Amino acid sequence: MWFMRSGVTPEYAMLKIFATLIVIFLVMPFHEFAHGLVAYKLGDNTAKNYGRLSFNPLRHIDPIGALAILLLGVGWAKPVPIDPSNFKNHRLGTFLVALAGPFSNLLSAFLGGVILNAVIANAGSLNTVVYIAEIFLEFFISLNVGLAVFNLIPVPPLDGSKILEAFLPNRVVYKMYSYQRIISAVLFFAVFLGVLSYPIQAASVAIYNWIMYVTGLPFGNLWSL
Repeated sequence: MWFMRSGVTPEYAMLKIFATLIVIFLVMPFHEFAHGLVAYKLGDNTAKNYGRLSFNPLRHIDPIGALAILLLGVGWAKPVPIDPSNFKNHRLGTFLVALAGPFSNLLSAFLGGVILNAVIANAGSLNTVVYIAEIFLEFFISLNVGLAVFNLIPVPPLDGSKILEAFLPNRVVYKMYSYQRIISAVLFFAVFLGVLSYPIQAASVAIYNWIMYVTGLPFGNLWSL
């Protein structure tokens, strides 16, 4: 857990907690809303009927998933209910709905990257306010990238399994979901034991650097890839 590492100052901890709470209460509802909105646009009213086409965090937050985000940097919210039978194309609809969640996190990370690069480009000197803004935005971007990467892992109940489903034969999909509870339990323990930390971090760092490079181009901030 990040707060147990040596060298973590109270100021660092407070900024990271604040950034994490912003993600939990604003970005994760956006993530779930994105799932529901895409499903709704594709003809499925299930999310709307359950009141999930909302930015109200109380409709989306899962306490255990939120705690995981706060302590480990990855986690989940309550899955938005959808009925793929309402889609004209079952596989394509499921794929697009699943992709909408991680895409919303990457979109949030891009927005954070633009703001961070603008702050860096226009900061005359490194004062306290600029320093706090930079640290907060770095945390915010990193968390969103990490959540996108985590959700793209192709195992149930994560979004990646729904994306993978679009490319698998029905018999394989059925087999995969018949073991969903076991897979979910293994995933749960893998997250809390830190087994997934290294691969998620490695992918996240690469994506973070790419986002910072792309969003820095308009400001003349050339980040290394």
